[in-house]
Amino acid sequence: MKTAFDDLLHGLRITGQEELLPRFQGRITVEEKPDGSLVTSADHAVDACLRGLLGELFPGFAVLSEEQTRDAQQTVLSSDRPLWLLDPLDGTTNFAGGLPFFAISLALVDAYGVEFGATYDPVRDELFSVMRGAGLRLNGEDPPRRRHDHRELEQCIALVDCKRLPPDLAAALAVNPPYRSQRNLGASALEWAWLAAGRADLYLHGEQALWDSAAGTLMLAEAGGRMTDLDGGPVFRRSLDRPSAVAARSAELQERWLRWFDTRR
Repeated sequence: MKTAFDDLLHGLRITGQEELLPRFQGRITVEEKPDGSLVTSADHAVDACLRGLLGELFPGFAVLSEEQTRDAQQTVLSSDRPLWLLDPLDGTTNFAGGLPFFAISLALVDAYGVEFGATYDPVRDELFSVMRGAGLRLNGEDPPRRRHDHRELEQCIALVDCKRLPPDLAAALAVNPPYRSQRNLGASALEWAWLAAGRADLYLHGEQALWDSAAGTLMLAEAGGRMTDLDGGPVFRRSLDRPSAVAARSAELQERWLRWFDTRR
């Protein structure tokens, strides 16, 4: 039996194909926000489309979007009712620059944390979705298993954003990294989804908004991964604070990853 979540996933895919891809292939307007990040006409179009869809499928639920003002976001968070978190275009700088790595990300948050999440990559037509207690799905199926699971840090592929890390830590990673290879793909929500699906082993980011991590942290947890911030606290928080993120696709790897950080303190 189809549910409102099934209809939402269908609508998410249609929105990506009809609102994002044509604008990626054509001309867009690009503006700079007060914090220096970019926003495009595509962000606004997807935001309006998905707000309408969420209003139809889940009437009465509040929506907190990256494109709202901080005051409006704080107003939504001040209630203890369930809410939707929406990032209409994760990876806006990639999108504006013509790099084909971006996504739409959604998450439903209740009193217990993230209940449902979805991240859609329209370039590859890959829809990652997760429901608390029901596991990660890729286009409605279990993600393909990796050919080989790495158990040592020096074998691992790490997704690392050095820009927001403490300078001494960024320098240590640049000079003597503990992993085999490093990538920075420029779209946090999609990086979480790729980590959960086994396309990387480790993750490190110095500062993330709640819409960056909400869907992906549930995906990784359901896939058996582990995560904390650099101080050992939770990554996803129902707050406008921007914590760091340290994650791995298994408890064993996370323990070794955190042990490496302990040697740098």
